[in-house]
Amino acid sequence: MVDSITGAQSDSLVTQLVEKNKPLSPLIVKDEYDIQRLWVDSIYNRMTLKEKVGQLFMVDVFSSKSKKETDKIKSLIEEYHIGGIIFSKGGPQRQAKLNNEYQEISKVPLLIGMDAEWGLAMRLDSTKAFPWNMTLGAIQDNGLIEETGRQIAKHCKRLGVHINFAPVVDMNTNPKNPIIGNRSFGEDKDNVTEKALAFMKGMQKEGVLASAKHFPGHGDTDSDSHKTLPTINFDEKRIDSIELYPYRKLIADGLSSVMVAHLNIPSLEPRSGYPSSISKNVVTNILQDSLGFEGLVITDALNMKGASNFKAPGDIDLAALKAGNDILLISEDVPLASQKIISAYYAGDITEKRLSRSVKKILLAKYKVGLHKYEPVKTDYLLEELNSTANEVLHHKLVENSLTLIKNDRAILPVKNLDLKKVAYVSLGDDSGEVFLEELNKYTKVDWVKGNQLPDILDQLRNYNYVIVGLHKSNDNPWKDYKFKDKELVWLYEIARLNNTVLSVFSRPYAMLDLQTTTNFEGVLMAYQNSTVAQQKAAQLLFGAIEAKGKLPVSLGVDFPLGTGQETRSLKRLTYGIPETVGMNSHKLERIDSIVNIALREDMTPGLQLIVARKGKVVYNKNYGYHTYAKSRKVKSSDIYDLASLTKILSTLPLTMELKDKGILSLDTRVGEMLPLFKDSNKKDITIRSMLSHYARLRAWIPFYLKTLDTVTSRPDKKYYRTKRTDDFNIRVTGNLYLRSDMKDSLMLRIKDSELRSRLSYKYSDLPYYLMKSFIEGHYGNDLDALTQQHIYKAMGASNMGYLPLNKFDKKRIVPTENDQAYRKETIHGYVHDQGAAMFGGIGGHAGLFANANDVAKMMQMYLNGGYYGGKQFISSQTIDEFNTCTYCDKRVRRGVGFDKPQLGDVGPTCGCISMNSYGHSGFTGTFTWADPDEEIIYVFLSNRTFPDSANRKLISNDIRSEIQRLIYDAINY
Repeated sequence: MVDSITGAQSDSLVTQLVEKNKPLSPLIVKDEYDIQRLWVDSIYNRMTLKEKVGQLFMVDVFSSKSKKETDKIKSLIEEYHIGGIIFSKGGPQRQAKLNNEYQEISKVPLLIGMDAEWGLAMRLDSTKAFPWNMTLGAIQDNGLIEETGRQIAKHCKRLGVHINFAPVVDMNTNPKNPIIGNRSFGEDKDNVTEKALAFMKGMQKEGVLASAKHFPGHGDTDSDSHKTLPTINFDEKRIDSIELYPYRKLIADGLSSVMVAHLNIPSLEPRSGYPSSISKNVVTNILQDSLGFEGLVITDALNMKGASNFKAPGDIDLAALKAGNDILLISEDVPLASQKIISAYYAGDITEKRLSRSVKKILLAKYKVGLHKYEPVKTDYLLEELNSTANEVLHHKLVENSLTLIKNDRAILPVKNLDLKKVAYVSLGDDSGEVFLEELNKYTKVDWVKGNQLPDILDQLRNYNYVIVGLHKSNDNPWKDYKFKDKELVWLYEIARLNNTVLSVFSRPYAMLDLQTTTNFEGVLMAYQNSTVAQQKAAQLLFGAIEAKGKLPVSLGVDFPLGTGQETRSLKRLTYGIPETVGMNSHKLERIDSIVNIALREDMTPGLQLIVARKGKVVYNKNYGYHTYAKSRKVKSSDIYDLASLTKILSTLPLTMELKDKGILSLDTRVGEMLPLFKDSNKKDITIRSMLSHYARLRAWIPFYLKTLDTVTSRPDKKYYRTKRTDDFNIRVTGNLYLRSDMKDSLMLRIKDSELRSRLSYKYSDLPYYLMKSFIEGHYGNDLDALTQQHIYKAMGASNMGYLPLNKFDKKRIVPTENDQAYRKETIHGYVHDQGAAMFGGIGGHAGLFANANDVAKMMQMYLNGGYYGGKQFISSQTIDEFNTCTYCDKRVRRGVGFDKPQLGDVGPTCGCISMNSYGHSGFTGTFTWADPDEEIIYVFLSNRTFPDSANRKLISNDIRSEIQRLIYDAINY
């Protein structure tokens, strides 16, 4: 009979309901209504009275509790036929197991509920926590809120949960509200309604029932209904226009259920101290009759003091049913309550019509969520599927869109002109800000200033001209303390009075109400929560990597009214995030680990840093191995590597491009025009274009050092070296080795007098960079170390890049390059590996630069940005294009002007799977970086494969760097 019912018949019944002006129940499955009704009736008609009454109860279960405790629920299922379970604290695997056990013994499948307002993590370990509603309330794109509801619903379904008691639609108009607060989308009825509606739609599109709460409105209370009965003193008109506003909108759009709060509302219920959850006027007259709600009506937990203090167990359940509730949530005594309801039924106080209305609504809901074809929860891969990458992608988007810049005097944000800034960070609050500080340091050097006394802090801050203060409060749950301590307020006022100060609030926005004034604050950023993602994204926003988009969902006094939020523009600095946000697959990228592990296991290098960025976002940033094979110090992101020949494109080349932009040089400028020493040499007519393309008949290199070694001992000859610095020996080669002061001139003469190769063909050569260095330093009257800092690195925030690293960094951060027995007879640690650069005091045009992978990535991103980075145009895009041109490709020369480029045949520097528009360079010590403007990809690989012996070529012979590059391109989602 069921199979004979057609879709047309089903539609006709629904149409009849609409034509009779009866509101269509949100629990009806429109295209299956006849089948649904038959299923409901068949179940209902087979039930005993006790079984029918049992359907009204939804009891709580903690999967974290002992088997003895959780087994007690089985008797309620078998003896009292409860209709549902609300799972509370525990873990997903344990919950899934219990869910399956309970469903197996229940005659009618159980309706499973949870409080998962910000995800399953509200109740379960090992699951995802999305931002709290207050954070979401700042977001302007409601599509993201809908996606949040959808994602949470997917998690619920995967765990066998059918109804999520969310969204909270209370408008938090009372900043002192102890129980709602961060659980609310804000104080504005339109914003709260729009957010709640989007969240509801997302959940219900995935087949999970939404439950708006806490009816008629818990947002303007100063007490917690878990502990007492809060009072709402507004008149009926106010409640109708404000508190009930979102319910009208959500009900009209198909809201499945409503949870009724335990509140004392004299204007709606004249009986003094009578909870709204058992008030017929509230539950039936207003919610169901006036608002026309046909979905499930659910009490808030009946064990809460707001209800349980009013009536005894059993009595409160009966009163709730009489008031018009369908589901009695967390009864304190199911057997007693069941008995009292059955007695009331026989006494005529509860009619069959009244009982059947609630029970059939519950059964309609069970059909709608698929319980007519129940399947147990599959436990295989449960944790993996609940913690998918999609969660993190959404979380990052939500936080990025929520961050709210509420003050920005003189456009202090985003931080610009880093060459003029010395930045300090001061941490306030009772939670950690280490993630924030770590992220800040990705953009420039930021020092953590701390002390036990205010004078000590202020004294230290005299050395800085830009102070970032973070208020970090616990992110464990939305009820945690969010306020400044009195001492912190005193400190904050004084810091702001004496310094350019930006305050970042990683706490409930109401923390700002503690501030009597913000006059001395130049900037205030509201980050809402102290989560890892919030700290990361806040730092990115402060430095202009991402834009400020959020608006305050609540008012914070006269200075910061509802809706405050200034927008900022990106400065095109690198941001940091997840591969999927830029069209890459994180699981495929993780295959890189296997290649790296082979390299480490086979002693191809002791360790390495690796970065992959796409579309301006670093999406893979890992450190592997150790500084040396002794394995005493692990590689960290802040560690510094000898870049070797990457120096060419990260130091000499950008300075050359800058001179070209200024009209001082062109690619056709000749060596004889640049350097008077060379005007009569065999190199006088070589152009910048030809020599930087390695097509100028120059020798590959000149081993200058060999002629400075003792012919007997093969050690540095005393004729050329001293172990202590003097006026005549002042070129520092290593810690205790100084070269004769006139040797730089001698070396340049050797280059001048060197023979050219007999045939014009491609030959990679270091010599052009000696020549460019000589010209650039002569033009400016300063060395490359100072010039790169002044012209590029400081302004870019490349605080971990530079020559002469021991002058800038702790030696422990610097990775050693080789135990050099050919020249210096010592371990090279903190000094340049290249012998020629060493003989120029560690500052070479071809080698000598040190950096971490992050700063190399900044330089390469600057190139991809067309010479722009961090608010500054360093080089024109036209010049970069010109230098990235393969001028002599027709001569089988793959190189651009300074840049290496992909191979023209089968052999070359790349994976062979990359655009010919791409460019980069490799370095002798085991370094490599590459930029692809077509796919907007940057790849940085830094290692010390030369340690302890540069003869170790296994990294090169196994093509490790290019194989990793291949995996990077395989990870693109085309």
